[in-house]
Formats: sequence, structure tokens, C-alpha cells
Amino acid sequence: MRSIAALVAGVLMASAAGCGTTAAHTAHASVDVSSMKVGLAYDIGGRGDQSFNDAAAAGLDDAKRNLGLRQVKELEATPGEGDQQKADRLRVLADAGYSPIIAVGYAYSDAMKKVAPDFPHTSFAIVDDDAARGRNVTNLLFAEEQGSFLVGASAALKSRTGRVGFVGGVQSPLIEKFQAGFTQGVKYVNPRASIEVKYLTQPPDITGFDDPAKARTAAQGMYDAGADVVYQAAGGSGAGVFEAAKDHEAWAIGVDSDQALTADPEVRPNILTSMMKKVNVAVYDYLAGIADGTMRAGPTVYDLRLGGVDYSTTGGHLRDIDSRLEELKQQIIVGKIRVASH
Repeated sequence: MRSIAALVAGVLMASAAGCGTTAAHTAHASVDVSSMKVGLAYDIGGRGDQSFNDAAAAGLDDAKRNLGLRQVKELEATPGEGDQQKADRLRVLADAGYSPIIAVGYAYSDAMKKVAPDFPHTSFAIVDDDAARGRNVTNLLFAEEQGSFLVGASAALKSRTGRVGFVGGVQSPLIEKFQAGFTQGVKYVNPRASIEVKYLTQPPDITGFDDPAKARTAAQGMYDAGADVVYQAAGGSGAGVFEAAKDHEAWAIGVDSDQALTADPEVRPNILTSMMKKVNVAVYDYLAGIADGTMRAGPTVYDLRLGGVDYSTTGGHLRDIDSRLEELKQQIIVGKIRVASH
């Protein structure tokens, strides 16, 4: 039931060395799962966003069922809040004795840097951030560019116009990894393809992850200009891209989870595929590792080789190109294709 945890444990020391962690980041002692108090701090949208936060929630739910977790507290970010509010949220959980505490999203980076050192005996994890380091902090990272390469290839193989689009929620180094991989995948298949890129907001404004109306307008402009496939890496805003795809009888590509299973039923036929970033796997493996004492502080990167990213096939829209995508996938895994993250 540990999913890829055993494989992660086997390669963790090598991964940690490559990411700059040191031998000082030792494994946690095993704990009684029934006594664990797990805190989860969501980003904007929280449980029910049909995207990134829901993927984390799924990992927590799996841990409840399979590991026997009983004491869990979930808190959610609010639109427009700053780092202090995020730090307060983590501190509330730590003060109440929750350990481990998982922060969902890079927006918690500064908050984690402030709070984790004040609670050296509390275990923390942060998803999508490598900057908040500490002896009690585990960084759960993903090779988003690799999964995005594959959905980019699918977009190029399915496009009839040679024009595709990318809608990013917030222009940040993380979301630029999605764009970079997507662009490389498109161009690998069709060097002449045209790619239109639009970000909804710029930091520190992170409302681009929770503005479906703005995303819908951005995608509509792309479809109107001739694009017939648009990839969105925009969190809760992605619902707007799906609506635009339905309006134009075109394709959209989901992100983070298999959104053809979770999006509004009316738009599901227009979801070509999704770049699955298996936050659920990372969250589950982290909790299982805490429980059995194998989890270490520092970064772990979930890539194609570890099954941390992939593309979905729900709906059967990729049947005619699936063998080609699997070939590209294996070439990335063995290093014949190297996907840049920027």
C-alpha cells in the first residue's frame, strides 16, 4: 500500500545528494500511527478545487484508510492573504501538537522558513518548494517539465491547426516549468507549431490560481486566434479553460489530477488528457515514511521514473497516439530525451 515509497526510500540518498541535502538530515523515529496528529495547510481553493489541493487531500484520505490515521486537521488559505497569515496557520497547528504538518504549495515557503525553526521537534513538509530547508523539513518536489513534455507532445499530435496555447495561473518559476516542458514537447513533435502563452497574474498576486473567469477569457482569445488545444496550469482557474474549450468545440489539457474524472461533466468530453502530478502519492508516502521512521528531511523529486508525473488516458482520446507517447516517456526515463525545466 506504500505506492512508490519503497522505491523512493531506495533512491532517496542519491536524490538528496543531488539536491544539496546533507547527512545531517537523518530519518525520523517511527511513531504510533494511531497517536499521530496530522495537520494539512491548503493553498487557495482548498479541498474541492478539483486540482492541486484535491490531489493532496486524496493522499491524506488514502493515509486515513490505509495507515489508520485518526487525528487530522485541515486548514485553508484565503484569497489575498499574506505570508504572516500563512505563518500563523502553521503556528496554530504546531502549537496544538500536530506533527507532521504538510504545507500545500510554494506560497508557504516564507512561512515555513519562519515557523519550522521555532518547532524543532515537529516534522514539516512542503509541496513544490525547495527553498524552505531545515533539519525537520521535507521538500516534496516534482519533475513537472517531464509530464508537461508528454502532454505537449499529445497536443502537437492532435492539433489540426498547428496552433496551441498555454494558460498559467501565476508566472512563477514553478509554473514556468510546466510551460517549458509543454513547449519542448510540442516542438519535439512539430517544430513549426505556434504556441501562445498567457499568465493570469504576476507575483505577489496569486489570485491567478482562483479566477476561472479570467482564465476563460484568456483561453477564448487563444481559440479565437486558431488554437485547437490549450494546456492550463492554473489551479482552480483551469475550470474556465475547460468552459472555453467546450464553447469552441476544442481540446483542453488538465493538470495535477485526472481532471476528466473530476471536472464539470459538461466539459469532460473536451479534456484531451491531464498532466498528472501525483501530489497524492507524495503526501501518502511522506505520511507512511513518518509512521515507519524512514522519511528524511530535505528534497525528494518525484519524476517519471518514480511515477510522480504522468499523463492520463481517460476518455480514450489518446488511443491513436498512446504508443508514440509511451515511446517518448521511456526515452525521457532512460535519458535519451532530456527535458529542461526552464
